[in-house]
Amino acid sequence: MNSSALSHSTATRQISHRTRGHGHGPIVRLMSPSDLGHVIKPFVFLDLFEADSSFVGQMPMHPHSGIATVTVITEGNLHFDDPDAAKGEIAYGGVEWMRAGGGVWHGKEMSAGTSKRVQGFQLWVALPPHLENAAVDSQYLEAAAMPQAGPARVILGSYEGVRSPVRAPENITYLLVTIAKGETWEYRPQAQHESLWLSVSRGRLTSPERVDAGEMVVFEAGNEAIRLTAGEEDAVFVIGSAAPHPYPLQLGHYSVHTNAEALVAGETRIAELGRQLREQKKAQGPSGPMPIFR
Repeated sequence: MNSSALSHSTATRQISHRTRGHGHGPIVRLMSPSDLGHVIKPFVFLDLFEADSSFVGQMPMHPHSGIATVTVITEGNLHFDDPDAAKGEIAYGGVEWMRAGGGVWHGKEMSAGTSKRVQGFQLWVALPPHLENAAVDSQYLEAAAMPQAGPARVILGSYEGVRSPVRAPENITYLLVTIAKGETWEYRPQAQHESLWLSVSRGRLTSPERVDAGEMVVFEAGNEAIRLTAGEEDAVFVIGSAAPHPYPLQLGHYSVHTNAEALVAGETRIAELGRQLREQKKAQGPSGPMPIFR
């Protein structure tokens, strides 16, 4: 049994929301800013994707502002290639972090890796006012660079004294966890982390309520620990907790901001970047590299 498990008695923390989301081809949208994102902000959007790995290369360029995207792989691997950053492979435990800030276009920095199929999660995090219109910040971290706390890879924030190298806002913890079949693990959020949720990509958990693969659940607000037990096979899941995001969500087509003025600034910036992107692509032709435009 993991060292984080069953160290002391824990009151049962109830599940308040449960969803299987809505499928869009290989992508299941488990949460968006217009539904559960209002409940557990700063976590505002979550996709679970699973398909032939070539589908990633078919993603179109698209813009964001006001948020950060976090992509983790639960099965298989993807290749990343960003001329402003690096080249490499993201497999289980690795992460792509992109803080869109004041505006960015992306969609071509990831492509098929060596695996035939790939599964993973993409999370959006709403940014605080001092970052929502800041400069773009991208990181690509292979699995070997991501620290562990027991069975958990620390993707964002810190846990059990272990800190992620991702340059994320404070008061957020996001973990990728595998619990061996039949084992129990305890998650203890920080005192100010009232928002807590998880989503299972493989296997089954009990908390003691059952959570199956493909489900996302939100726990009632509080800061109590939860105990999670894997079923008859290993359970793979992501879990996040955070201090509440004390700002409204101002929604655009590809943007989430804290107020109307910041949204206008973000959407104005991505419109201008879109114009520049079209001009540059026209000048260099369809074969020129353009993974991220900022």
